[in-house]
Amino acid sequence: MIAYEDLKKSNEVFFKEYNQVFQQTLKSGWYILGREVTQFESNFAKYCGVKNCIGVASGLDAMVLAFKQLKFEPGDEVIVPSNTYIASILAILHCGLKPILVEPDIKTYNIDPVRIEAAITLKTRAILVVHLYGKMCDMGQIMNIAKRFHLCVIEDCAQAHAACYQGKMAGSFGDFGAFSFYPTKNLGALGDAGAVTTNSEVGAQAIRTLRNYGSSTKYVNDEIGYNSRLDELQAAFLSIKLKHLDAITAHKRKLASIYLNELKSDFILPIIQKGFDDVFHIFAIRHPEREKLRNYLLDNDIKTEVHYPIPPYKQKAMSGILKENEYPLSEEIHRTILSLPISFGHSEDDVFNVVEIMNKF
Repeated sequence: MIAYEDLKKSNEVFFKEYNQVFQQTLKSGWYILGREVTQFESNFAKYCGVKNCIGVASGLDAMVLAFKQLKFEPGDEVIVPSNTYIASILAILHCGLKPILVEPDIKTYNIDPVRIEAAITLKTRAILVVHLYGKMCDMGQIMNIAKRFHLCVIEDCAQAHAACYQGKMAGSFGDFGAFSFYPTKNLGALGDAGAVTTNSEVGAQAIRTLRNYGSSTKYVNDEIGYNSRLDELQAAFLSIKLKHLDAITAHKRKLASIYLNELKSDFILPIIQKGFDDVFHIFAIRHPEREKLRNYLLDNDIKTEVHYPIPPYKQKAMSGILKENEYPLSEEIHRTILSLPISFGHSEDDVFNVVEIMNKF
Protein backbone atom coordinates (compact mmCIF):
# COMPACT_ATOMS: atom_id res chain seq x y z
CA MET A 1 0.00 0.00 0.00
CA ILE A 2 1.29 3.45 -0.92
CA ALA A 3 -0.11 5.76 1.75
CA TYR A 4 -1.07 9.29 0.91
CA GLU A 5 0.96 10.49 3.91
CA ASP A 6 3.01 8.62 6.52
CA LEU A 7 4.15 11.17 9.09
CA LYS A 8 6.27 8.67 11.01
CA LYS A 9 8.17 7.80 7.85
CA SER A 10 8.55 11.45 6.83
CA ASN A 11 10.02 12.36 10.22
CA GLU A 12 12.18 9.29 10.94
CA VAL A 13 15.28 10.89 9.50
CA PHE A 14 14.98 13.64 12.13
CA PHE A 15 14.30 11.41 15.15
CA LYS A 16 17.84 11.56 16.55
CA GLU A 17 17.90 15.37 16.40
CA TYR A 18 14.37 15.55 17.79
CA ASN A 19 15.37 13.41 20.77
CA GLN A 20 18.37 15.62 21.47
CA VAL A 21 16.40 18.87 21.54
CA PHE A 22 13.59 17.23 23.49
CA GLN A 23 16.04 16.31 26.24
CA GLN A 24 17.61 19.78 26.15
CA THR A 25 14.24 21.50 26.37
CA LEU A 26 12.99 19.13 29.06
CA LYS A 27 16.06 19.75 31.21
CA SER A 28 16.01 23.52 30.63
CA GLY A 29 12.90 23.92 32.78
CA TRP A 30 11.64 26.68 30.46
CA TYR A 31 8.68 25.59 28.34
CA ILE A 32 6.85 28.76 27.22
CA LEU A 33 8.32 31.61 25.12
CA GLY A 34 11.93 30.78 25.80
CA ARG A 35 15.16 30.48 23.88
CA GLU A 36 13.83 27.93 21.36
CA VAL A 37 10.96 30.16 20.25
CA THR A 38 13.23 33.21 19.98
CA GLN A 39 15.77 31.26 17.95
CA PHE A 40 13.21 29.80 15.56
CA GLU A 41 11.55 33.19 15.07
CA SER A 42 14.90 34.73 14.16
CA ASN A 43 15.87 31.92 11.80
CA PHE A 44 12.51 31.74 10.04
CA ALA A 45 12.35 35.51 9.57
CA LYS A 46 15.78 35.39 7.96
CA TYR A 47 14.75 32.44 5.78
CA CYS A 48 11.65 34.27 4.54
CA GLY A 49 13.54 37.53 3.99
CA VAL A 50 11.54 39.59 6.49
CA LYS A 51 12.39 41.56 9.63
CA ASN A 52 10.06 39.81 12.06
CA CYS A 53 8.52 36.42 12.80
CA ILE A 54 6.10 35.89 15.69
CA GLY A 55 5.40 32.31 16.72
CA VAL A 56 1.76 31.52 17.53
CA ALA A 57 -0.33 28.44 18.26
CA SER A 58 -1.68 27.70 14.76
CA GLY A 59 -2.07 28.96 11.22
CA LEU A 60 -5.63 30.05 11.96
CA ASP A 61 -4.43 32.10 14.93
CA ALA A 62 -1.75 33.66 12.73
CA MET A 63 -4.43 35.06 10.42
CA VAL A 64 -6.74 36.09 13.25
CA LEU A 65 -4.01 38.01 15.07
CA ALA A 66 -2.89 39.71 11.85
CA PHE A 67 -6.43 40.95 11.23
CA LYS A 68 -6.93 41.94 14.87
CA GLN A 69 -3.78 44.05 14.79
CA LEU A 70 -5.07 45.95 11.75
CA LYS A 71 -8.08 47.12 13.79
CA PHE A 72 -10.62 47.20 10.98
CA GLU A 73 -14.21 48.17 11.70
CA PRO A 74 -16.89 45.45 12.08
CA GLY A 75 -18.40 44.65 8.68
CA ASP A 76 -15.38 45.82 6.69
CA GLU A 77 -14.78 43.61 3.67
CA VAL A 78 -11.89 41.25 2.97
CA ILE A 79 -11.46 39.66 -0.46
CA VAL A 80 -10.60 35.95 -0.28
CA PRO A 81 -10.57 33.08 -2.84
CA SER A 82 -13.78 31.09 -3.10
CA ASN A 83 -11.97 27.73 -3.26
CA THR A 84 -9.77 28.15 -0.18
CA TYR A 85 -9.73 25.96 2.89
CA ILE A 86 -12.32 27.18 5.37
CA ALA A 87 -9.69 28.41 7.87
CA SER A 88 -9.04 31.47 5.70
CA ILE A 89 -12.70 32.45 5.93
CA LEU A 90 -12.98 31.60 9.62
CA ALA A 91 -10.19 34.06 10.39
CA ILE A 92 -12.11 36.85 8.68
CA LEU A 93 -15.35 36.01 10.46
CA HIS A 94 -13.72 35.69 13.89
CA CYS A 95 -12.58 39.30 13.50
CA GLY A 96 -16.08 40.57 12.72
CA LEU A 97 -15.25 41.19 9.06
CA LYS A 98 -17.11 40.24 5.90
CA PRO A 99 -15.53 37.74 3.49
CA ILE A 100 -16.01 38.57 -0.19
CA LEU A 101 -15.42 35.44 -2.22
CA VAL A 102 -13.59 35.79 -5.52
CA GLU A 103 -13.15 33.02 -8.06
CA PRO A 104 -9.73 31.50 -8.82
CA ASP A 105 -7.86 31.12 -12.06
CA ILE A 106 -8.88 27.64 -13.22
CA LYS A 107 -5.30 26.88 -14.33
CA THR A 108 -3.44 27.88 -11.15
CA TYR A 109 -6.27 27.41 -8.58
CA ASN A 110 -5.14 30.68 -7.00
CA ILE A 111 -7.21 33.86 -6.75
CA ASP A 112 -7.64 35.68 -10.08
CA PRO A 113 -6.23 39.24 -9.90
CA VAL A 114 -8.67 40.49 -12.53
CA ARG A 115 -11.61 39.34 -10.44
CA ILE A 116 -10.09 40.92 -7.32
CA GLU A 117 -10.30 44.37 -8.82
CA ALA A 118 -13.90 43.80 -9.92
CA ALA A 119 -14.87 42.86 -6.32
CA ILE A 120 -13.46 45.98 -4.63
CA THR A 121 -16.01 48.31 -3.00
CA LEU A 122 -15.84 51.31 -0.70
CA LYS A 123 -15.88 48.88 2.25
CA THR A 124 -12.97 46.73 1.06
CA ARG A 125 -10.03 46.94 3.44
CA ALA A 126 -7.83 43.97 2.62
CA ILE A 127 -7.02 41.08 0.30
CA LEU A 128 -6.35 37.70 1.88
CA VAL A 129 -4.38 35.80 -0.75
CA VAL A 130 -3.96 32.03 -0.35
CA HIS A 131 -0.92 30.39 -1.93
CA LEU A 132 -2.75 27.15 -2.55
CA TYR A 133 -1.06 23.74 -2.91
CA GLY A 134 2.44 25.29 -2.79
CA LYS A 135 2.10 27.71 -5.73
CA MET A 136 2.28 31.42 -5.01
CA CYS A 137 -0.38 33.81 -6.26
CA ASP A 138 0.48 36.42 -8.89
CA MET A 139 1.84 38.84 -6.30
CA GLY A 140 3.02 41.35 -8.89
CA GLN A 141 -0.51 42.10 -10.07
CA ILE A 142 -2.03 41.75 -6.61
CA MET A 143 0.37 44.14 -4.90
CA ASN A 144 -0.21 46.69 -7.67
CA ILE A 145 -3.97 46.46 -7.11
CA ALA A 146 -3.52 46.79 -3.35
CA LYS A 147 -1.35 49.87 -3.79
CA ARG A 148 -3.79 51.57 -6.17
CA PHE A 149 -6.76 50.97 -3.87
CA HIS A 150 -4.88 51.44 -0.57
CA LEU A 151 -5.64 47.92 0.64
CA CYS A 152 -3.77 45.74 3.11
CA VAL A 153 -2.54 42.34 1.96
CA ILE A 154 -2.38 39.28 4.21
CA GLU A 155 -0.77 36.15 2.78
CA ASP A 156 -2.10 32.76 3.84
CA CYS A 157 1.14 30.81 3.46
CA ALA A 158 -0.03 27.62 5.16
CA GLN A 159 0.85 25.54 2.09
CA ALA A 160 3.72 27.60 0.70
CA HIS A 161 6.80 27.34 2.92
CA ALA A 162 9.81 28.18 0.67
CA ALA A 163 7.63 28.97 -2.37
CA CYS A 164 8.84 31.96 -4.38
CA TYR A 165 7.50 34.51 -6.85
CA GLN A 166 10.17 36.30 -8.90
CA GLY A 167 12.79 35.13 -6.42
CA LYS A 168 10.97 36.48 -3.37
CA MET A 169 9.62 34.21 -0.63
CA ALA A 170 6.02 33.64 0.38
CA GLY A 171 5.22 35.69 3.45
CA SER A 172 7.43 38.62 2.40
CA PHE A 173 5.06 40.50 0.09
CA GLY A 174 2.04 41.52 2.14
CA ASP A 175 1.62 43.45 5.36
CA PHE A 176 1.56 40.08 7.11
CA GLY A 177 2.22 36.46 6.19
CA ALA A 178 0.41 33.72 8.11
CA PHE A 179 2.04 30.29 8.32
CA SER A 180 0.77 26.97 9.60
CA PHE A 181 3.24 24.32 10.77
CA TYR A 182 0.64 21.56 10.97
CA PRO A 183 2.48 18.20 10.79
CA THR A 184 1.64 17.52 7.13
CA LYS A 185 3.13 20.81 5.90
CA ASN A 186 6.48 20.92 4.12
CA LEU A 187 7.77 22.60 7.28
CA GLY A 188 5.70 20.65 9.75
CA ALA A 189 5.89 20.49 13.54
CA LEU A 190 4.86 17.50 15.66
CA GLY A 191 1.62 19.21 16.65
CA ASP A 192 -0.19 22.46 15.96
CA ALA A 193 1.95 25.54 15.48
CA GLY A 194 1.99 28.73 13.43
CA ALA A 195 3.72 32.05 12.84
CA VAL A 196 3.21 35.54 11.47
CA THR A 197 5.85 37.22 9.32
CA THR A 198 6.03 40.98 8.79
CA ASN A 199 8.38 43.86 8.08
CA SER A 200 6.37 46.10 10.39
CA GLU A 201 8.02 46.60 13.78
CA VAL A 202 4.83 48.10 15.20
CA GLY A 203 2.73 45.24 13.83
CA ALA A 204 5.13 42.63 15.16
CA GLN A 205 5.07 44.08 18.65
CA ALA A 206 1.28 44.30 18.59
CA ILE A 207 0.99 40.60 17.65
CA ARG A 208 3.51 39.59 20.31
CA THR A 209 1.30 41.39 22.82
CA LEU A 210 -1.95 39.91 21.48
CA ARG A 211 -0.63 36.32 21.51
CA ASN A 212 0.24 36.62 25.21
CA TYR A 213 -3.01 37.74 26.88
CA GLY A 214 -2.55 41.28 25.56
CA SER A 215 0.51 41.66 27.74
CA SER A 216 4.02 42.85 26.90
CA THR A 217 4.97 43.17 30.57
CA LYS A 218 4.13 40.37 33.01
CA TYR A 219 0.80 40.95 34.79
CA VAL A 220 0.21 44.17 32.82
CA ASN A 221 -2.52 43.75 30.19
CA ASP A 222 -2.91 46.56 27.68
CA GLU A 223 -5.07 44.73 25.13
CA ILE A 224 -7.86 42.16 25.09
CA GLY A 225 -5.52 39.39 24.03
CA TYR A 226 -5.31 35.66 23.46
CA ASN A 227 -3.32 32.67 24.62
CA SER A 228 -1.73 31.78 21.30
CA ARG A 229 1.95 31.10 21.81
CA LEU A 230 4.21 28.86 19.78
CA ASP A 231 5.18 26.02 22.10
CA GLU A 232 8.85 25.92 23.12
CA LEU A 233 9.17 22.24 22.22
CA GLN A 234 7.51 22.66 18.81
CA ALA A 235 9.84 25.59 18.10
CA ALA A 236 12.80 23.32 18.85
CA PHE A 237 11.50 20.68 16.42
CA LEU A 238 10.83 23.34 13.78
CA SER A 239 14.36 24.72 14.05
CA ILE A 240 15.64 21.25 13.15
CA LYS A 241 13.22 20.88 10.26
CA LEU A 242 14.03 24.38 8.96
CA LYS A 243 17.67 23.36 8.46
CA HIS A 244 16.40 20.61 6.14
CA LEU A 245 13.60 22.54 4.41
CA ASP A 246 15.57 23.08 1.21
CA ALA A 247 16.23 19.34 0.98
CA ILE A 248 12.55 18.57 1.66
CA THR A 249 11.55 21.02 -1.06
CA ALA A 250 14.05 19.60 -3.55
CA HIS A 251 12.78 16.06 -2.89
CA LYS A 252 9.16 17.05 -3.45
CA ARG A 253 10.07 18.92 -6.63
CA LYS A 254 11.81 15.78 -7.90
CA LEU A 255 8.71 13.68 -7.22
CA ALA A 256 6.55 16.33 -8.91
CA SER A 257 8.78 16.26 -12.00
CA ILE A 258 8.14 12.53 -12.35
CA TYR A 259 4.39 13.09 -12.31
CA LEU A 260 4.66 16.02 -14.71
CA ASN A 261 6.86 14.17 -17.19
CA GLU A 262 5.35 10.70 -17.01
CA LEU A 263 1.58 11.01 -16.49
CA LYS A 264 -0.46 10.79 -19.68
CA SER A 265 -2.47 13.71 -21.00
CA ASP A 266 -5.80 12.37 -19.68
CA PHE A 267 -5.03 14.12 -16.38
CA ILE A 268 -5.07 17.89 -15.91
CA LEU A 269 -1.71 18.56 -14.25
CA PRO A 270 -0.44 21.54 -12.24
CA ILE A 271 0.65 24.42 -14.44
CA ILE A 272 4.33 25.42 -14.39
CA GLN A 273 5.00 29.13 -14.89
CA LYS A 274 8.17 31.15 -15.36
CA GLY A 275 8.99 33.16 -12.25
CA PHE A 276 7.01 30.86 -9.93
CA ASP A 277 9.03 28.40 -7.83
CA ASP A 278 6.41 25.92 -6.62
CA VAL A 279 7.02 23.67 -3.62
CA PHE A 280 4.27 21.07 -4.21
CA HIS A 281 2.94 20.82 -0.68
CA ILE A 282 0.09 19.11 -2.54
CA PHE A 283 0.30 17.64 -6.05
CA ALA A 284 -3.23 18.22 -7.28
CA ILE A 285 -4.49 16.89 -10.58
CA ARG A 286 -7.98 17.13 -12.00
CA HIS A 287 -10.09 14.54 -13.78
CA PRO A 288 -13.79 14.56 -14.75
CA GLU A 289 -14.24 11.09 -13.23
CA ARG A 290 -12.42 11.89 -9.99
CA GLU A 291 -14.29 9.44 -7.75
CA LYS A 292 -13.93 6.59 -10.22
CA LEU A 293 -10.21 7.34 -10.51
CA ARG A 294 -9.79 7.56 -6.75
CA ASN A 295 -11.52 4.22 -6.19
CA TYR A 296 -9.46 2.64 -8.96
CA LEU A 297 -6.26 3.80 -7.27
CA LEU A 298 -7.43 2.55 -3.88
CA ASP A 299 -8.22 -0.84 -5.44
CA ASN A 300 -4.59 -0.82 -6.58
CA ASP A 301 -3.27 0.01 -3.08
CA ILE A 302 -2.72 3.74 -3.65
CA LYS A 303 -4.29 6.21 -1.25
CA THR A 304 -5.14 9.74 -2.35
CA GLU A 305 -6.83 12.81 -0.83
CA VAL A 306 -9.29 15.45 -1.96
CA HIS A 307 -8.43 19.07 -1.18
CA TYR A 308 -11.26 19.91 -0.71
CA PRO A 309 -14.45 17.88 -1.20
CA ILE A 310 -16.86 20.58 0.02
CA PRO A 311 -16.36 24.26 -0.88
CA PRO A 312 -16.48 26.65 2.08
CA TYR A 313 -19.69 28.34 0.92
CA LYS A 314 -21.49 24.97 1.07
CA GLN A 315 -20.43 24.15 4.61
CA LYS A 316 -23.21 24.09 7.21
CA ALA A 317 -21.28 26.58 9.34
CA MET A 318 -21.47 29.13 6.51
CA SER A 319 -25.24 28.84 6.04
CA GLY A 320 -26.67 32.33 5.77
CA ILE A 321 -23.20 33.87 5.73
CA LEU A 322 -21.78 32.96 2.32
CA LYS A 323 -23.82 32.79 -0.87
CA GLU A 324 -24.08 29.44 -2.64
CA ASN A 325 -24.12 28.53 -6.33
CA GLU A 326 -22.34 31.60 -7.65
CA TYR A 327 -18.88 30.13 -8.03
CA PRO A 328 -18.75 27.86 -11.10
CA LEU A 329 -14.95 27.70 -11.30
CA SER A 330 -14.69 26.67 -7.67
CA GLU A 331 -17.43 24.09 -8.24
CA GLU A 332 -15.41 22.61 -11.09
CA ILE A 333 -12.24 22.47 -9.01
CA HIS A 334 -13.90 20.93 -5.95
CA ARG A 335 -15.66 18.36 -8.16
CA THR A 336 -12.57 17.19 -10.08
CA ILE A 337 -9.50 17.77 -7.88
CA LEU A 338 -7.43 14.85 -6.57
CA SER A 339 -4.19 14.96 -4.54
CA LEU A 340 -1.55 12.33 -5.26
CA PRO A 341 1.11 10.99 -2.84
CA ILE A 342 4.07 13.39 -2.72
CA SER A 343 5.46 13.53 0.81
CA PHE A 344 9.06 13.63 2.04
CA GLY A 345 8.49 10.00 3.06
CA HIS A 346 7.74 8.86 -0.50
CA SER A 347 10.44 7.53 -2.81
CA GLU A 348 10.85 8.01 -6.54
CA ASP A 349 9.90 4.35 -6.96
CA ASP A 350 6.63 5.04 -5.12
CA VAL A 351 5.76 7.79 -7.56
CA PHE A 352 6.78 5.74 -10.63
CA ASN A 353 4.44 3.01 -9.35
CA VAL A 354 1.60 5.52 -8.99
CA VAL A 355 2.26 6.78 -12.52
CA GLU A 356 2.29 3.26 -13.99
CA ILE A 357 -1.06 2.41 -12.45
CA MET A 358 -2.65 5.77 -13.26
CA ASN A 359 -1.64 5.55 -16.90
CA LYS A 360 -3.67 2.35 -17.19
CA PHE A 361 -6.85 4.07 -16.00
